[in-house]
Amino acid sequence: MAYRITCVCLGNICRSPMAEAVLRERFAAAGLDVEVDSAGTGAWHVGNDADPRALATLAAAGYDLSHSARRFEPEWLEGSQLVLAMDRDNYEALLALADRHDVPAEHVRLLRSFDPGAAPTAEVPDPYYGGRDGFTDVLRLIEQAADGVVDHVRAELRS
Repeated sequence: MAYRITCVCLGNICRSPMAEAVLRERFAAAGLDVEVDSAGTGAWHVGNDADPRALATLAAAGYDLSHSARRFEPEWLEGSQLVLAMDRDNYEALLALADRHDVPAEHVRLLRSFDPGAAPTAEVPDPYYGGRDGFTDVLRLIEQAADGVVDHVRAELRS
């Protein structure tokens, strides 16, 4: 069974699908069998593609993404070895779900906690209400954390 990671933000059209695309590429490059998907804690955009600005930002950086937004289901906590929240609000919501479903809290982490240059509580800000530059900034933050996620998973797969 492959290691599974679910990236989570609010609507699953900006940050979490961007993190999904970046992490998929990094795991493939590392030769690790890791399934990466994404979801949102809210249902506003279920079935929609990623935000066009997210798709354009990813494409400009050489990432590919085929996406349909979905809402995070509590039972996915048990099927994912790591759930990566983009911000504190979603992190707290996921921790509450984990507690109700007897899933260890350490399975839920903030994505940027894997960035060695960031504070452990650093967040990926929501770019939805801003311009294209916000999506470029989000991609940079995700990329800065991605190698730390790969290193973490590699270590877990060895143990």
